[in-house]
Amino acid sequence: MLSIHELTKRRGSREILSGLSFEARPGRVTAFLGPNGAGKTSTLRILLGLDSATSGTALIDGVPFARLKDPLTKVGALLDGSGAHRSRTARAHLRWIAAAGGIPPARVAEVLAVVGLTDDARRRVRSYSLGMSRRLGLAAALLGDPEILVLDEPVNGLDPEGIRWIRTFLRERAETGRTVLLSSHFLGEVAETVDDAVVIHQGQIVAQGTLSEVVGEHGTIEDAYFALTGAPRGGLR
Repeated sequence: MLSIHELTKRRGSREILSGLSFEARPGRVTAFLGPNGAGKTSTLRILLGLDSATSGTALIDGVPFARLKDPLTKVGALLDGSGAHRSRTARAHLRWIAAAGGIPPARVAEVLAVVGLTDDARRRVRSYSLGMSRRLGLAAALLGDPEILVLDEPVNGLDPEGIRWIRTFLRERAETGRTVLLSSHFLGEVAETVDDAVVIHQGQIVAQGTLSEVVGEHGTIEDAYFALTGAPRGGLR
């Protein structure tokens, strides 16, 4: 389980996150929703040990990321595209990660097949579209067959077929008892996928619960967001 408790982040006089608390549970897809700049990526970076909090905790099965044993088998993460050097092939990139994490090299072919990149595995990453780069990043996250997936804007750059594919994929992961936490500002495109929703606005959580609880009588998750925050419409889809 992922557990965020009273998480606060300040940069100078600016408060990026203000007392965030929520959980993402096994067997469920939890969406972390809000516009760009709301604090979603900052929260995920703290959870994954890439940044530090001013106060509060971000724990994975009760411990910080830095204290996990065999982290690739516990958490798979997708942040900021594929993370691959543009001159490498996709296969070489994944083989390097597998070797560093003690993962059998045969796993590389398996994850390439899962994300639909088998035929493009020998291409240089510089030739990849944004959607292909997102698929490569997801392949890297899956190398350790992790119990938990943490995905930042996973539908960004995907075509409609890719969005449908990732919806199905994430539901299948959750149905096997895995934990899935995804952030998105494309609210409508994840609504069909998620069980629970956490809505963030200007660094503060404005609603959380099951998707039906958050939507309430508003009709859609977008309508709920604008009603809860008073934000002008625009910047969300």
